[in-house]
Amino acid sequence: MNPRIYLLALAAFVAGIDENLIGGILPLLSRELGVTLSAAGQLTAVFSLTFALCAAPLLSLTSRMERRTLLIAALLTFAVGNLGSGLAVNYWMLLVCRIISAASCALVVVLASTLSASLVDARLRGRAIGIVFMGISGSLVLGIPLGIAVSESLSWRAPFLLLALLALVIAALLRLSLPTFASRPPTSMREYCRQLAIPKLLLAQLVSVLLLTGHFVLFAYLAPYVQQTMGIHGVSLSYLYVFFGIAAISGGYCGGWLSDRLGFKRALVLIPSLFSLVMALLPWATGSLASFLALYALWMALSWTISPVVQNYLLHTAPESGEANVGINTSAMHLGVALGAALGGVVIAKGSLEITPLVGALLTALALAAACLSLMAGARQSRRA
Repeated sequence: MNPRIYLLALAAFVAGIDENLIGGILPLLSRELGVTLSAAGQLTAVFSLTFALCAAPLLSLTSRMERRTLLIAALLTFAVGNLGSGLAVNYWMLLVCRIISAASCALVVVLASTLSASLVDARLRGRAIGIVFMGISGSLVLGIPLGIAVSESLSWRAPFLLLALLALVIAALLRLSLPTFASRPPTSMREYCRQLAIPKLLLAQLVSVLLLTGHFVLFAYLAPYVQQTMGIHGVSLSYLYVFFGIAAISGGYCGGWLSDRLGFKRALVLIPSLFSLVMALLPWATGSLASFLALYALWMALSWTISPVVQNYLLHTAPESGEANVGINTSAMHLGVALGAALGGVVIAKGSLEITPLVGALLTALALAAACLSLMAGARQSRRA
């Protein structure tokens, strides 16, 4: 595999940590800035919303820029945003700096994914994207623990300053190692909207939305679910998250590998099928620790296999608008996360915590239906051509 792929994965890893580290430093941050925990927690919500809303517009506005230059500019902006966060004198300054960081994060993640695919042969695209997603999933595992460790040792400002420094180093390494990429035709927001009018592409985006919605119906409430069904608490729960996190990291690469080995069309159907089946079986895995660990680790791994598969599918089926579709897909994933967390709360309030896996299984079955319909729409389009 081209070693520059790992640098792009590192860029995605740093961007992902920035999104997740706030959760670990909320008490310190809220105390020093004199705001409530609830207000401090909104920094994460604002970050995610900015990330989701900015990906497509920023890619459109910068469509004339050479992509290596744009990635480096995004990393430099990311560094400025995190430097400002680390030096923030009040809550509102921190909020503005988090918005700057989130917008630049959106560009970094999309460009890392699309450029990684450009650096390898078509037969290796899935694995290249999968490696980038290993960086993103790794940031989910390490973001909160790293934030806690650095902030407890130094201060809550230190993680932001460290991320700014890392972004500068990565930008310099990418400037030295990445080739320049051929200019692309300008892409307007109208073109982004046009992609969603193409049935096979819209349905492919729905696969990501529905599968991640189904996943986060349970995952957003995994700690109380595990405490209630397995009686696991405290430090043991932390170890459990690390174990599941390692499984999630492996999922990114496995998704890319499956996409290359089986073909992205077969993988697009296989992964939602397996995911729905595994989620449906989760309530029956709580009878023993061994079955619980095995099935829940598989569930976590599968949750990260879908993104490389969908993005590989989008790049192959619509190569002329690949970056636009990957940008939309990044927003689609964040939409799925938000919808899943919200729906999970409704399920718990109106029903019970124990049925969240079954609701998730139903939603991922709908993702399977969307995958099949996308392939059928693509086949019809090919016959007409």
